[in-house]
Amino acid sequence: MNRTKAARGALILIAVVVMLVSVAMAQEKQNVDLIVSGGIVVTMDSARAIHQDGSVAVRGDSIVAVGPRAEIEGRYQSPQVIDARGHLVLPGFINGHTHVPMTLFRGLHDDVTLNDWLYKYIFPAEAKNVNEEFVRWGTRLAAAEQIRAGVTTFADMYYFEDAIAEETKAAGMRGVLGETFIDFPAPDNKSEAEMLAYTERFLKRWQGDALIHAAPAPHSIYTCSKKTLQDAAALARRYHTPILIHVAEMKKEWEDSEKANGMSPVQYLDKIGVLGPDIVAAHCIFVDEADRKLLAQRGVGCVHNPSSNMMIASGVSPVPEMRAAGVAVGLGTDGPAGSNNDLDLMEEIDLAAKLAKISKMDPLALNAKSVVEMATIDGARALHMEKEIGSLEAGKKADLVLISLNKPNAVPMYEIYAQIAYSLKGSDVATVIIGGKIVMQDHLLLTVDERKVLEKAREYGKSVKNSLGME
Repeated sequence: MNRTKAARGALILIAVVVMLVSVAMAQEKQNVDLIVSGGIVVTMDSARAIHQDGSVAVRGDSIVAVGPRAEIEGRYQSPQVIDARGHLVLPGFINGHTHVPMTLFRGLHDDVTLNDWLYKYIFPAEAKNVNEEFVRWGTRLAAAEQIRAGVTTFADMYYFEDAIAEETKAAGMRGVLGETFIDFPAPDNKSEAEMLAYTERFLKRWQGDALIHAAPAPHSIYTCSKKTLQDAAALARRYHTPILIHVAEMKKEWEDSEKANGMSPVQYLDKIGVLGPDIVAAHCIFVDEADRKLLAQRGVGCVHNPSSNMMIASGVSPVPEMRAAGVAVGLGTDGPAGSNNDLDLMEEIDLAAKLAKISKMDPLALNAKSVVEMATIDGARALHMEKEIGSLEAGKKADLVLISLNKPNAVPMYEIYAQIAYSLKGSDVATVIIGGKIVMQDHLLLTVDERKVLEKAREYGKSVKNSLGME
């Protein structure tokens, strides 16, 4: 009997010790707000580390730790855990150049040259239709489309950019948003003085915001005078913001610059003091070796837009050569009208690699890993934001996407980067987290009223047609 009591006592003691150890271990764990657990974590960090059974711990809007699941779960605990098994976990994709309200002009007039598209169709359509309400609904539509395709950050150039900023923040997205400077009356500002005043108010309002980076956006050297370009740049530098601009995007621009200025568009921007480490240059198609060297020296970020360049037959950006020269090159969709009718950055990943291969007649010209870099960490470098976004690392913003591997196009998988570039689609994105907040979970949008937005977009389609006498 005594032996039985002793055995029972020993068992109780062991149970108590185990319980105390468990409590102690639990107490040693750090509390976080979210753990994304069990996916294949593609970090895009400097070592390009991939954790086959990995996890990401998030506190507030930032990443606390990334690593093997057992290690993360041993160190951290959270009331909110997302089961990422059966998914790739990547940094959010970065759309480095677009004009989001133009979703409402999607398909308005295709299959024309860029010059004709701008001056014969889009500029007149904008003059008749674009106002602040139009811009708000177009931005909401674009937010839904981009989140569904795994885009967490986008760089925009348009009008009423303050309203775009409000809608972008409401959708929980990160935006580098440029108010357009252009040398003719725009829908929101009719003179350069109005553009400067509006943009300065815009920059002041959004300074220090966690999601919105406000910026001036002089459209191009062919729509802006030297003074307009310099004034926009001076304003940006006064407030320490980026400068968004189209650069060397068509042959006519290059030829006109050579004729008028005696130099290329890149060299002209440098001569007038605009080129610098705050520039985000869209397209960069007609850039020779001297231009590429200059872009690298000045720390300019370039954004390649393969769908747009192909659709308007503008040319092929020398992406491999720019990367070799040390230029940070990201990816963009361009505006979702005329030059590209969607905002699916995963499509641009695929096309960027294939366009380089066929134009160089070299299957090694731009590989899968390179184009995934362009959509993530190099895209962040192009926007001069690589310290905040672009990779999954402790201290960076918690912008993550979960891509399902449970569809026919996703299996089997032999090489991860190739699978991302050539097999997976924007529609495979299941969950999106921006700044630690879930904006889409299991394909359900949480920050945009998609049904209402689609309904309103159809209404705008009818009113735009009526304004142009198309019905």
